[in-house]
Amino acid sequence: MIEKEPVVIVIQKPAMPQFEDCRIASEHLRLWASAEANRPFFNCGGDWYSFGQAESISAAVAGGLRSLGIVKGDRVAVLLPNCDANVLAILALARLGAIQVPLNIYLRGEFLLHQLVDSQARALITDAAGFGELDKIRDRLNGLDFVVVVSDDDTLNGNAVAFHELRNSGANAPDVAIDPRDAMAIMYTSGTTGPSKGCILSHGYYISLPRGWFLNDWYRTDDRLLTATPLFHISGQGMTLMSAILGGMPLTLLQEFSASRFIEECNRAQATAAFGVGPMGAAILATPERPVDRDHDLRVAIFPPMAPPARAEFTRRFGVPVVSGGYGQTECNPITQSPLTDQDQPSGSLGLPVPWLDVRLVDDDDIPVRQGEVGEIVVRPREPMVMYDGYWRNPAATLAASRDLWHHTGDYARQNDDGYLIYVDRKRDAMRRRGENVSSIEVENAIRKHPQISAVAAHGVPSPLGEDDIKVWIVLEPDAAGFTPEALHKYLAENLPYFAIPRYVEFTDALPVNALGRVLKYQLRARPPAGGWDFEELKLTVDKAARR
Repeated sequence: MIEKEPVVIVIQKPAMPQFEDCRIASEHLRLWASAEANRPFFNCGGDWYSFGQAESISAAVAGGLRSLGIVKGDRVAVLLPNCDANVLAILALARLGAIQVPLNIYLRGEFLLHQLVDSQARALITDAAGFGELDKIRDRLNGLDFVVVVSDDDTLNGNAVAFHELRNSGANAPDVAIDPRDAMAIMYTSGTTGPSKGCILSHGYYISLPRGWFLNDWYRTDDRLLTATPLFHISGQGMTLMSAILGGMPLTLLQEFSASRFIEECNRAQATAAFGVGPMGAAILATPERPVDRDHDLRVAIFPPMAPPARAEFTRRFGVPVVSGGYGQTECNPITQSPLTDQDQPSGSLGLPVPWLDVRLVDDDDIPVRQGEVGEIVVRPREPMVMYDGYWRNPAATLAASRDLWHHTGDYARQNDDGYLIYVDRKRDAMRRRGENVSSIEVENAIRKHPQISAVAAHGVPSPLGEDDIKVWIVLEPDAAGFTPEALHKYLAENLPYFAIPRYVEFTDALPVNALGRVLKYQLRARPPAGGWDFEELKLTVDKAARR
């Protein structure tokens, strides 16, 4: 073990963004471009864009989209990795008043089809890989007027428009009146009783997302930010891109996460604040120690959640305090946060409730539980535009999640004597794997389409890396033949995102069900392993880097 000097945490009074009263992201960009046009804004592995450049180029993209018929309120899906075009598309759509629909780049088949159809997207902005996935479902897709492709390949067809044509169009962005309550995005989150649901997120909500980060000293307005979190997640857009826009801070967006190169990337970017998720921090910590581990300018590393021993070891090794106490959802974020100075939180700590929300723990009858007892986390706003505005085209789901005018998170916690929420478990039938929320319903629906499978049930099992591995129980058709691990894995890889592919497969003659025919998954979870297949042991895996 390499000995390191102890870390001293410097407390600084929070400095709120310069244009704090502005509640529209595109207006923040204009204000920074007007005040300091050459101020560095973002890079995605290439050249830096200043606030002035981002403003002028995104305005041209907005004008180009308008010339193609996109107007305020239209939905435009974005299926892109972290790249310059993704940031510019987000900014252009916000300025145009169109509703951005960010899509996970690993979606394919039924997953991709559902979100494009449900959002009623008029257009799609994607790359060549996404265009290829679109081709596979195009005959089942109606209403998509055109596709904008970020590619140098001029042979693409199918109503494809090159993104560089919009970028270089020189078109003027129209003046569009935007209210903070107008929808800026529809962001999909995994469902528990059905397919993924689209969360309606207003311009005002986007601006509120980073507020707790400044208040709790996670970010300072003189920071240089770095993240590998994807822009199709609330964490990538809300906690990093919006923070950079509000605070006028330079942001390095890594195109992919590499544990072995992360500190080197921080050093190259001269980053002072790095943001990721707990499994990223654990992966960095699992790399071999090196003398250059402290060759960086980091003031803080933000990796929620991370257990206290891992957090302490990260700080010892890399010489930087770790923030790991935070909790939120696409629907409401943040819900809780812990101050940077509090490095002695118990295991599972989510932090303290933010002051603009009421937060309770309730039982199954929505009655508040006693101090120290386990209950579901429910929240309601004390201020406007600090939560989502319901689920897109799904009033029943919105109503179900908002019983008694409290948003029900589906997560269990308890509150300790100091007011901190301690995470216990998920109430919802959902899984989290590789940093992604996975709907068991969608996994089951995709697998059930296999012609030799009669029934299937999916659930999470604890993973050695934290979060979940996915296990499926399969009932085969009576005439099923030639059903091999290789054949099933090939089918899964062709029909599921990499993060939703099960690790474990077990076969059974029948699934346990109740009188209504619902599968009793608690009985499946309680069953001891009886063999089956472990795709990792069989060395049947999908490389994330291959993407599709």
